[in-house]
Amino acid sequence: MPEFLVPMSSPDITDAERQAVAQVLDTPFLSMGPRVQAFEQAVADYVGAKHAISVNSGTAGLHLCVCAAGIEAGDIVITTPFSFVASSNVILFENAIPVLVDVDPHTGNMDVELVTQAVTDLAAGGAAAQKWLPRKGGGGSKPVKAILPIDVFGQPYDAEPIIQLAHQHDLKVIEDACEAIGARYKESVAGKLGDYGVFAFYPNKQMTTGEGGVIVTDDDEAASLMRALRNQGRAPGDTWLQHTYLGYNYRMDEMSSALGAVQLGRLDELLDKRERVAGWYAERLAEIPLVETPQVQAHTTRMSWFVYVIRLAVEVDRDTLIEKLAAKGIPSRPYFAPIHLQPFMVERFGHRLGDFPVTEDLGRRSLALPFSGVMSEEQVELVCSTLRDVLAE
Repeated sequence: MPEFLVPMSSPDITDAERQAVAQVLDTPFLSMGPRVQAFEQAVADYVGAKHAISVNSGTAGLHLCVCAAGIEAGDIVITTPFSFVASSNVILFENAIPVLVDVDPHTGNMDVELVTQAVTDLAAGGAAAQKWLPRKGGGGSKPVKAILPIDVFGQPYDAEPIIQLAHQHDLKVIEDACEAIGARYKESVAGKLGDYGVFAFYPNKQMTTGEGGVIVTDDDEAASLMRALRNQGRAPGDTWLQHTYLGYNYRMDEMSSALGAVQLGRLDELLDKRERVAGWYAERLAEIPLVETPQVQAHTTRMSWFVYVIRLAVEVDRDTLIEKLAAKGIPSRPYFAPIHLQPFMVERFGHRLGDFPVTEDLGRRSLALPFSGVMSEEQVELVCSTLRDVLAE
């Protein structure tokens, strides 16, 4: 492995977080204790939700939302191929069908017009529906049950028309806000832009619990079910060895919750620091040919910078660029690899190159640069000057 001069990402941890985690070890509670409850309440208060349910990953949170939405084998969920693979995997966990629609070329978020067409045509059935279904593995599919939009790279999806569409067709909206805690869509908070929202707290996220996530919802019945499912299917009133539901071990532990509570208390600071780093990048990259910087849309009243992803001109060989940057001590990553071209998706559903041209274009040209709230301006300058030099070669 090359020696990197700048880390790809770094969590922003202070003595307050270290002390909070250490204090847990002086108590008898390492799981299912008071810090989990306190963290959940803090998230609920921050977002303005009735319920916050902590889990051990964003993937677990999305899976529980799929379960709570009543999605079963053969049901259709509309989502996109430009995302981390978990957003489609959680649909497959229940043997449902992820029907993919392409994305907006500016944001990578769900294309509203395509979602509207897909839902309308699938509701009509017949030949109109067939053009949206996968080539194989979609036979005998049932009606559309939900829409699962993604807040790509920390920018909220265009929620108003999609929520209106969902209401018209009695669909659930599961917001994958795993990359967007603290973001705002107009006057609304990311995570509250649907029936259920999910945040994730992996170490490269805006705030971290090490591993972990939180579901937020105002739905009392769904929240009760998800709390039971995350705890091995134990419903209220069940004893330790009674299990009303087929459940999972998706619980968050006390140490992670203690870490998360301190991080959440610093969230506005953490977001401001990341925004500052994004500003340094935007200023320097504007002077570099062959590079397109991220665009913040008018409906995004607060961007929650998760990663900093540029787009390269079509004539740039991205893989060669990655190798040359690495040789000079600068890491970078392709972001994202299209979901529909993952081997198991090709095998199961028959997806092909050319099915989703915008996603494929973004998948070919997008490049994540080193990014975190603890980056210095000198590190950003080093990344940009190295990128400039390599592109000029």
